[in-house]
Amino acid sequence: MLRYPHFCRIHKEFLSYWLESGILKLGVQQKEIHAAAEGCSGYKDQVQTGQTGTQELHTSQHRDSEAIPQLHIPVMVDEVVRCLAPQKGQVFLDMTFGSGGHTRAILQKESDITLYALDRDPTAYAIAEQLSELYPKQIRPMLGQFSQAEALLLKAGVQPETFDGVLLDLGCSSMQLDVPERGFSLRKDGPLDMRMDGSRYPDMPTAADVVNALDQQALASILRTYGEEKHAKKIALAIVQARCVCPVTRTQQLASVVAGAFPPSAVYARKDLLQRSTHVATKTFQALRIFVNNELNELHTGLKTAQKFLRPGGRLVTISFHSLEDRIVKRFLLGISMTERFNLSVRQKMAQASQCDSEHENRGGIPGKAPLMWELIHKKVLTPEPQDVQDNPRGRSAKLRAAIKL
Repeated sequence: MLRYPHFCRIHKEFLSYWLESGILKLGVQQKEIHAAAEGCSGYKDQVQTGQTGTQELHTSQHRDSEAIPQLHIPVMVDEVVRCLAPQKGQVFLDMTFGSGGHTRAILQKESDITLYALDRDPTAYAIAEQLSELYPKQIRPMLGQFSQAEALLLKAGVQPETFDGVLLDLGCSSMQLDVPERGFSLRKDGPLDMRMDGSRYPDMPTAADVVNALDQQALASILRTYGEEKHAKKIALAIVQARCVCPVTRTQQLASVVAGAFPPSAVYARKDLLQRSTHVATKTFQALRIFVNNELNELHTGLKTAQKFLRPGGRLVTISFHSLEDRIVKRFLLGISMTERFNLSVRQKMAQASQCDSEHENRGGIPGKAPLMWELIHKKVLTPEPQDVQDNPRGRSAKLRAAIKL
């Protein structure tokens, strides 16, 4: 059955950070979700069928996990190792273990270390457990989300200011994109799922729940905010109209619905960074994935956890794949609140400085910014080398930022 009460609760929790900052306002009420879903007869039965398939999928994923690491190529490995600069006896945290590519590279650079390998995906956790059998003294597998990392670390006996380095390689991995049954890719047909840890939380709403239950305004807001989709209203309308005829439960079904909102010539008119044609539904899939997995709120929580558990002088390395992630990381490292306007004009900056000075004078304080918590290792963001992009086109949009905790 469709998890309406649970969906309403986590819908509000997912956006709590953004609602407080005023960036996003999606006032979705429980009765609105019920009303939208009731218009799609037979959807509950299809969701039940999809749940059975999901359970079977995770069983096969666990069985085939040994082959999965070969499918994923880690991004900017040399840059990550250089920024972390592992030394003998140090302790590290890989918060996005995935298939372990970065972890293996760190161990190859320096094997006499301890590395905690965290991931929310049970498939990745199974790979981490396998790797820990090869490195029993080095690898400590952990299963959980960024928001659960602090509790997991404390339970494992790790105290704040312990780690010498923390890595976050954000986004979706190849082992998620390349498995059609997980519903991440629009190029391979499968159930419209997109949950990174759906087997752990069966009641967690899927992407199908989102597109079939939310009203047009809420859908448009999700697409615009999380996908930066300029045609969000047009796509949301197409989804609402399509689901009244038949519930949208498959990936290629959704891709066709989105494509149907545009002229045939526009379906592949968009270009990626390599000037390759991309499907017009790409941003829609990104938006739904981010929303379903609460990725932006999780990222902000993960950054705060990393800061808490890094020792002074410890290094934080992040790899992001779209502007929403990179914006959060950049603001976090610069100590800029998400509610504060960032790209101000010269006149706006002068007015803001004048206002701050007058406020400090009224309070008798000394004008100036609060001390930064990070020293940037590179002033500018690092991007993959051209050869790396040719070898691994999926990493073309990667942006690496690294900083030292003060």
